[in-house]
Amino acid sequence: MKIEVRPLQDTDIEELSRIEAASFSMPWSAEDFRGLLLRDYCLYVVAEADGHIAGCAGLTDSFHEGNIDNVVTAPEYRNLGVGSKMLEELLRLGAERGITAYTLEVRVSNAPAIRLYEKFGFVSEGIRPGFYEKPTEDAMIMWRR
Repeated sequence: MKIEVRPLQDTDIEELSRIEAASFSMPWSAEDFRGLLLRDYCLYVVAEADGHIAGCAGLTDSFHEGNIDNVVTAPEYRNLGVGSKMLEELLRLGAERGITAYTLEVRVSNAPAIRLYEKFGFVSEGIRPGFYEKPTEDAMIMWRR
């Protein structure tokens, strides 16, 4: 399986919205993603595999700090390296923009995601109690500096 990581395009959004709905209890809508395309301070990539969108990862650039807003992989493409490829490209593109530090929140129970982020040098620097809803859960705050 060949995985291509490239910038998010409007034509990706409907399929990406279905992946979000299958993955999260409070998914982003198609309009949420369309809004990102209009913001030059947002950087979003998708992974394409077998002619389908396999996932998406993105960040908001705020004064050379990247807040990783969303990382999602379609259920049928999980544990195949899609998340790693997207995160690697996102960090590379962020560095080209001058981003020197990255942060994100992740559910404390999401061990696979935490391992992925740790693989890329993120470390836990705190907890946001009750950050997530449906179900309510704490978020681990991770940074890569």
